[in-house]
Amino acid sequence: MRANEKANQKDRLVTRRRAAMARQARAALSGADHSTRLLLIRHAEVESRYHKIFGGTIDMNLSPRGHEQAVILAKALQSKKIDAVYASPMKRVQQTLAPFLELGGPSQTIVPELREVDFGAWTGLNWEQVCQQFNLLTHEWVDHIERGVAPNGENGQQFRARVEPCVRRIIEQNPGRLAAIFCHGGVIRMILSVLLDLPLPRTNMFEIEYASMTQIALLPGHAEIELLNFAPWRDLPANVPSK
Repeated sequence: MRANEKANQKDRLVTRRRAAMARQARAALSGADHSTRLLLIRHAEVESRYHKIFGGTIDMNLSPRGHEQAVILAKALQSKKIDAVYASPMKRVQQTLAPFLELGGPSQTIVPELREVDFGAWTGLNWEQVCQQFNLLTHEWVDHIERGVAPNGENGQQFRARVEPCVRRIIEQNPGRLAAIFCHGGVIRMILSVLLDLPLPRTNMFEIEYASMTQIALLPGHAEIELLNFAPWRDLPANVPSK
């Protein structure tokens, strides 16, 4: 009986948490004031053969579950006043964006600089292989990228030099508006690093889930996180895709 009560209590807590996140998302995305906002959207789940792989420049497709996540994401975004859409040209991002465009979202501007970080010699390897071949702790991969540890891969300085100018242009082009950026987990971390003035490795404290939304408000003198890692397929009731 006690076990059942504990399970029911846990379910109620999860339900309340998701409802609270949904309210937070609606409030954040409403854009009540006239600050410029960036809505950072990671692509949906990729094919299972690329899970726990340093994919980077591999132009992979979404999994069936990922396509479901993309549809749920599009429906969640449909009622929001998104003024402009910018996107990576990579297939996993384009497939994530497609349902939103089909529902009447603003036409996209493809930005090649928003492609995922180049992992160099790590590309295509799984976490265990990188550990074995390069004697590295893969949970510290953001720090390794910053220091340029991956042979023939982008280092933090090169990655930032690619991403930051295009993000600054997006901000300049959208004063007082909400611009959505459909891209990749690594790119979102770099954008957070730039806007929040954080060292790239510090962004490892943020979880960036598949098909999640993170919203940044650009306020006078600083940037503020209004929404972090909100995944409609996970956090809205009755939206869990099939496995």
